[in-house]
Amino acid sequence: MSEEKNWQFELEEYIKQGEPGKIEKSEAWQTAIGLQAVDGLKTSAYLLDTAKEHIEGKISIDEAQKRIQSYYEQRADRVEVENDTKEADIVSARIAKLLGEKTFQFSPAEWLAIHRRLFEGVFDHAGQIRQYNITKKEWVLKGDTVTYAAWNSIRDTLDYDFATEKKFHYEGLSVNASVKHLAKFASDIWQIHPFCEGNTRATAVFMVKYMKTFGFRVNNDAFEKNSWYFRNALVRANYNDLQNGVHATTKFLERFFSNLLLGTDYELKNRHTHVDYVVADHSKSAISKVPKCQIDTLGCTLEELAILELIIKNPAVKQAELAVETGKSLRSVKRIMESLREKGYIRRVNGKRYGKWEALITIE
Repeated sequence: MSEEKNWQFELEEYIKQGEPGKIEKSEAWQTAIGLQAVDGLKTSAYLLDTAKEHIEGKISIDEAQKRIQSYYEQRADRVEVENDTKEADIVSARIAKLLGEKTFQFSPAEWLAIHRRLFEGVFDHAGQIRQYNITKKEWVLKGDTVTYAAWNSIRDTLDYDFATEKKFHYEGLSVNASVKHLAKFASDIWQIHPFCEGNTRATAVFMVKYMKTFGFRVNNDAFEKNSWYFRNALVRANYNDLQNGVHATTKFLERFFSNLLLGTDYELKNRHTHVDYVVADHSKSAISKVPKCQIDTLGCTLEELAILELIIKNPAVKQAELAVETGKSLRSVKRIMESLREKGYIRRVNGKRYGKWEALITIE
């Protein structure tokens, strides 16, 4: 079994055990470790052992971070040998901590704070906006680069994109339309590339926390196994070469977000995102598989789907508990549930006081 498959297998064992606390911690660590692949980094065996102790409740996440930091401080004489794992280990522990926190504010300041918390002591300018223009050669573009925001326009562009998204109303929007919009927003803010390094990992953490505000439990498999695809999809969403018939497209990012949010099973292959692959092979079967579930065929909004999934999971759940779980007001929860009832997706059985909710559909 390869080293990569080994850590995935070991952490997935906690999910199979089915203990809520362990599942949540394991998913956070899987996402955190998987995300290091976007910059070609790999974590150490020591990091995996530390993660397992945290998942098992033997140490807190703060203690896990201190262990990793101390591990590398004590082994300063082996810096050259362990440079490849040091950044990955430290940042993984910090991602796991951030994903475990319930707090979140939708703003450019939050994104900058996430970057600072992830890379403080790792990069000299953690959490600071870059002061120069950048280019990056991309394999997926045959060595070409995305055109990133000019350094002196970053703050204005950030403010504009966040203000626009804040005004956007998801209410009444279909699940598919919502996924497309979230994919476009992610690609837009990533294109700004406000930091010198670590933009993709900071974007991923920010988007996961943002999407959780909709009440979703994000499917960690997407980042765990396809974080490099995520970066390539962001690149393709922001690249045009009209002379050679290449157009910016969010289709790859939409598939990734569909797997992330809806549990679909689109095949995410990096070679499919290459600019030459699009020209050479248009076969539909080579790009995606049939989704495992039919969530995307439901006439639900994102907020309705989040409530529906919680009801399926626990038919006896109370509206007040749903409000706490999704972060919405009790009034909003009641409105959403009434909409689900009108659509024929749920009903109340055995009375208002002592009854429970019954889902009239199943989501596989």
